[in-house]
Amino acid sequence: MKRMLMTTSLTVVGSLAFLMAGGANAEQVTLNWALWDFAKAPFYQPLIDAYQAKHPDVKINYTDLGSTDYMTVLQTQLTGGGGDLDVITVKDVPGYANLVKSKLLTDVKGAVADPKPYAGLIEALTVEGGLYALPFRTDFWVLYYNKDIFDKAGVAYPTNDMTLDQWADTARKLTSGFGANKVYGSLLHVWRSTVELPAILDGKHTLVADDYSFLKPYYERALKLQDDGAIPTYASLKTTKTHYSGPFFNGTVAMLPMGTWFIGTQIAKVKSGESKASKWGIAKYPHPDGVAAGTTASQVTSIGVSVNSKHKEAALDFVKFVAGPEGAAILAGTGTIPAMRDDAVLSKITGTDGFPADAGSKEAMKTVNTYLEMPVNLKAAQVEVVLNRAHDEIMTNNIKVDDGLKEMTDGVKPILSAQ
Repeated sequence: MKRMLMTTSLTVVGSLAFLMAGGANAEQVTLNWALWDFAKAPFYQPLIDAYQAKHPDVKINYTDLGSTDYMTVLQTQLTGGGGDLDVITVKDVPGYANLVKSKLLTDVKGAVADPKPYAGLIEALTVEGGLYALPFRTDFWVLYYNKDIFDKAGVAYPTNDMTLDQWADTARKLTSGFGANKVYGSLLHVWRSTVELPAILDGKHTLVADDYSFLKPYYERALKLQDDGAIPTYASLKTTKTHYSGPFFNGTVAMLPMGTWFIGTQIAKVKSGESKASKWGIAKYPHPDGVAAGTTASQVTSIGVSVNSKHKEAALDFVKFVAGPEGAAILAGTGTIPAMRDDAVLSKITGTDGFPADAGSKEAMKTVNTYLEMPVNLKAAQVEVVLNRAHDEIMTNNIKVDDGLKEMTDGVKPILSAQ
């Protein structure tokens, strides 16, 4: 990749007088934080409250762009000048790559003195020597399950060594009823990751590839579950714009493969009474045959500074707080996994009030191997467009699996070969 990237860099030298709590001549600064699903995520407000308590002369506002097409909406706003956005939450790796490629994020490579606590994430997000966001959340995939549904069906709970085939068989056993009384054994959300991610757990494949035939058995399994009525159809979920949390909260889904970001939300909704799945547990992500239990896919959520921010130093200070040890402790206290993670953080998460008390759920939080959902590649966003389009066609039965995978391969090859 010979294309020159944005070289604007922030270096914080000395203290920021206008950010010092209690400063007599402190200048009032208002930062606008771009994010999604503020009401559903339990950690945003505690982070804001904690930072403002330390820095009373800084006010953190937020702009909620929603989870649907978040990165597309964000990219559009930033390309148009960014409005008054200062702090940018980056949802995924393709989105990060696209923002870097479009020179919409400020290089913050001097913001981290010691990258070791981030366990390789700083290096993973470094592009041609530049770092354009700091990792603040790192999530991995697990399996949530409703114990009441299992108990009623007389089926044993998922173990922490459940294979994909065992998960599929269990989903069929737990499916019952019709219409309004229908209970599905599991649910695969409309994201292509719910079907494709198990295929990268052997460590031999990634989703930036020149041949996607390795995905065939995973699509065939998902389509068979749809045909058997063991999971809601992709078309119905997409047409009704069903959020994956709804069926689990309503007690109409027994098992939900989803990221650890859902832990804090589920805990909060059980406490508020919005989730009927009050008796629930977590198991390790179902794995393919021949892959070690505890192997899973991971995703990093990062936070950076808009290149158009008028308050870059103040924005960087907030970014460092969120992505640093103080932010990590706040995230862990809400049941959310921070990027800066160690045994103490995991203990805090599993000890959170409302986290399932059984030993299996706590053990499920320990991983053996994790693979990024999408490797950092400046062409990742282009690749994702091709994969998403073919995924939609396969899952709606508009094309056969083989044809859809050929469409992926034929669409991605020229993207990767282009200079």
